[in-house]
Amino acid sequence: MERTLFEPEHELFRDSYRKFLEQEVAPFHEQWEKDKIVDREVWKKAGAQGFLGMAVPEEYGGGGVDDFRYNVVLTEETTKGLYSGVGFMLHNDVVAPYLLNLANDEQKKRWLPGFCSGDIITAIAMTEPGTGSDLQGIKTRAVRDGDDWILTGSKTFITNGINADLVIVVACTDPDKGAQGFSLLVVERGMAGFERGRNLDKIGLDAQDTAELHFNDVRVPGANLLGQEGMGFIYLMQNLPQERLSIAVVAAAAMEQVLEDTTQYCRDRKAFGKSIGKFQNTRFELAELATETLLARVFVDKCIELLNDGALTVQEAAMAKYWTTDKQVELIDRCLQLHGGYGYMREYPIAKAYLDARVQKIYGGTNEIMKDIIGRGLDL
Repeated sequence: MERTLFEPEHELFRDSYRKFLEQEVAPFHEQWEKDKIVDREVWKKAGAQGFLGMAVPEEYGGGGVDDFRYNVVLTEETTKGLYSGVGFMLHNDVVAPYLLNLANDEQKKRWLPGFCSGDIITAIAMTEPGTGSDLQGIKTRAVRDGDDWILTGSKTFITNGINADLVIVVACTDPDKGAQGFSLLVVERGMAGFERGRNLDKIGLDAQDTAELHFNDVRVPGANLLGQEGMGFIYLMQNLPQERLSIAVVAAAAMEQVLEDTTQYCRDRKAFGKSIGKFQNTRFELAELATETLLARVFVDKCIELLNDGALTVQEAAMAKYWTTDKQVELIDRCLQLHGGYGYMREYPIAKAYLDARVQKIYGGTNEIMKDIIGRGLDL
């Protein structure tokens, strides 16, 4: 089924980014996986070629085009290449909206040029060791001290956590106000008391730096409050749908690539004197997976259109995130089975895809939380 989502300019952008990946990422990604972190220089190279901050106004060094389809192009090509260490999606899809929509003029002048050039790598710190998806259970506290805030607490599972120069921290600023007691504070590299814990040892996404962050009485200037005090939880609810759709974009792209690779493997692999693709069981398996992959693609593309039109609902984003990631993990497992013993070997792309995929059902809000959000929207 022909996709109708993109215009010619998006495909030109795709060609440019694909060449960037071939030249600046492919030769080094295996080493980054061993190092458990990507080289910061790749961020500067991406910024120089216009792959960071596409939606940021040109006056700050960005692309000046508020079109999520450009973000989708980057995510799809990064996913299909299995370059899972490159944290551009978190930077462009998740953090950028907070800075664009909430930062004041002074903050934009201070942060956005570096955001677009790759000199400032960003992260957002929500999850804590004891909270997981329960954002209202956040214990990190920020207390007023004159014009400043004194920030205390810890965060975990933070993508780009080691490399990050700028971290948006969700903190409780008034414990008596419940959901209205959270604010967003921007912590910058070098602030006294801001410490990074270990680069977490994950079962997948090896090149992606995922870290623990500790805030030991960090003095955060009042000028680093992002948006209004007490509005943090509302800001999160406004921005999480785009994050969740981004995860669904990864899922759909991964399904397509793994299915394509597995179909070719089934053509080439011989057993009992013929291609394993000739066996009825293999054809039935691939027929089911091809159907589900197409359904995921059509669904996700429609959600992208809705997001661009400002019409994607919280429930629809939750549906996309939960359903596609469930299907992604299931498809990769079934494709690995079709590879037989070779599927269990790390030298085969299917093994890497298998390990990288599992977290998709967890981050951005677990799929159980997604179902709860959908259920609450049914007015039962």
